[in-house]
Amino acid sequence: RSCQTVKISTAETAVQSHASRDASVQTDHSKDAVQDFQQEVQVDYASLLSFLQRVEDVVINELNKNWKSRAFDGFEVNWTDQNETVLCLHTLSYPEARDQNLQVTSVSWNATGSVVACSYGRLDDGHWSTEKSYVCTWNLDRRGLNPQRPDLVVDVPSSVMCLAFHPSQPSLMAGGLFSGELVVWDTSRTEDPVIWRTGMTDDTHTDPVYQVNWLPDAKHRNHARLLSVSTDGKILVWREERDGQLALAKGFAMVAQQIPRSTQLKKFTWGEAAVGVTSISFSHFDPRVFVVGVEGGYSLKCSTAAETLALHRTGSSVPLRAPAELTFSPHGGPVYSVSCSPFHRQVPNLFLSCGTDGQVHLHSMLQTQPLISLQLSKKYLFCVRWSPVRPLVFAAASGEGNKCFCFLGDVHLFDFEKSSQKPALSIKQAAGECPVYCLEFNVKQTRLLAAGDATGTVKVWQLSSDFTEPGPREMNHLEQLASEIMD
Repeated sequence: RSCQTVKISTAETAVQSHASRDASVQTDHSKDAVQDFQQEVQVDYASLLSFLQRVEDVVINELNKNWKSRAFDGFEVNWTDQNETVLCLHTLSYPEARDQNLQVTSVSWNATGSVVACSYGRLDDGHWSTEKSYVCTWNLDRRGLNPQRPDLVVDVPSSVMCLAFHPSQPSLMAGGLFSGELVVWDTSRTEDPVIWRTGMTDDTHTDPVYQVNWLPDAKHRNHARLLSVSTDGKILVWREERDGQLALAKGFAMVAQQIPRSTQLKKFTWGEAAVGVTSISFSHFDPRVFVVGVEGGYSLKCSTAAETLALHRTGSSVPLRAPAELTFSPHGGPVYSVSCSPFHRQVPNLFLSCGTDGQVHLHSMLQTQPLISLQLSKKYLFCVRWSPVRPLVFAAASGEGNKCFCFLGDVHLFDFEKSSQKPALSIKQAAGECPVYCLEFNVKQTRLLAAGDATGTVKVWQLSSDFTEPGPREMNHLEQLASEIMD
C-alpha cells in the first residue's frame, strides 16, 4: 500500500567551473561588509594608483573602439510612447471674455511647462482702447481641470496685446497693453497680482505694445530685464524699481532715415519718421543680435551694441539709439512675426518671418534675399515659431480671408525634411470662420503646442512623434539646405 516509489538514484554532476582568476576589477569581499560600510572608509591611495595604472591602457583601448564605432549612428533614445497623430488635448476659454467677443491675442507657457496663459483683447475693429480685458492661466497638470474656469483671472483695464512668462520664475508674467503700458503680474498672488508697471510717463510707449520679451541677465542667472516693442518705433528695456514701478534702463528707436538702404523703403519718407515695430526675436548665438519685423513689410537685423543716437524727437529719460544694421528683402505687407533659429551651433544665422502676404521667408542674417519663400496662406499669417526640438520643423498661424474679411484659421506644421514647399500638416483650429492669432511651442513638454484664435479659445495640441523626434543628422540637413541655396 505504499504510495512512494522505490528510492531514486541521484548523482551530482558539476556544472560550474571551480577555476578562478583575479582580473583586478573587483575589491575583496569583506565578511563584515555591513560593519565596514558603517565605519569611515579608509582608502589605500597607493594601491588605487597602482590599479589605475595597470588598467589604463586596456580602458583607453576600449574607449577608442567605442567612439570610432558607428553601430548606433542615428539612434535616439525615446522614453515615451510613440504617438502617430496630432490630438487636441484641451479646449480652453473664459466665458466672460467670449461674451464680450474678445479675442486671444497671445499665449505663453511658464518656466515649468505646466501652466499656459492667454491674454484677451482685440486685433480687429472695435472700441478696444477702453474696453476691459483679461489675462487667464490654466495649470494643465492639476486634477479636475475645468477648461471653462481658469485657475487665475486678472482683470485689465485695457486690451492686452501680448504676454510672456519669465524664463526661470514660473509665477512671473509680463503683458503689454493697447495703452502702451507694461504690467508684470505674480500669479501666486491671487488678490493683487500686479507687482510692477510702467504707468503713463514720458518713457511709456505712445502706441500699443505688440511684443514683450524677457532678456537674461548675464550676471544674475534668475534675473531678467523686460523688453517691449511698439508701433511707435521704440524698443525699450525696463528695470524693476522698489516702489513697484518699471523704469527705463535703455532704449532704441527705429527711424526711417537711419535704416540701411540695402533695399528702398518705399512706404517711408527718408526723414525722422518712426518705423512701427510689430515683432522681435533674439539670436540664440549672439545675445546682442536681434531681428525685428516692421509695418513696412521689412525684417531688420539689429544690435544692442549700437552707439549711434536715434534721430527721435520725443522726450525720453535715457538716450535712444539706432540699432538697425541690415534690411532684408520685404514681404508684400506688414511683418507680423519673426523667429530666430534656436539651433545656434550649426545654423546660428537663420530666422523665419511672416506677414499679411501669407508668406513665410527663411532668411540668413548674412544676406538680404530670403533663402526660401513659402506661400502658406492666401491671406494673413499672424505668427511663426521655430520648433524647440526639431531643426527642420516650424509652425505658423493663419487667417484665410476674402474680400468680405471672413477668415478661416489654421495651424500649419511645416517639415523641411518632407517638403520645402508645402506644409506637412494643416490643422483646423475652429469650426467657424476665425483666424488663429498666436501660437507657442512648449519647450519643457515638447509635444505640446498652444494656439489662440479670434473666438477667444485656446487649444492645446499634442503633436505626433514625427514633429517632436529629431531624425539622424537633422542639424546637418538644415545646414546643408541653407548652404546649397546660398551657393
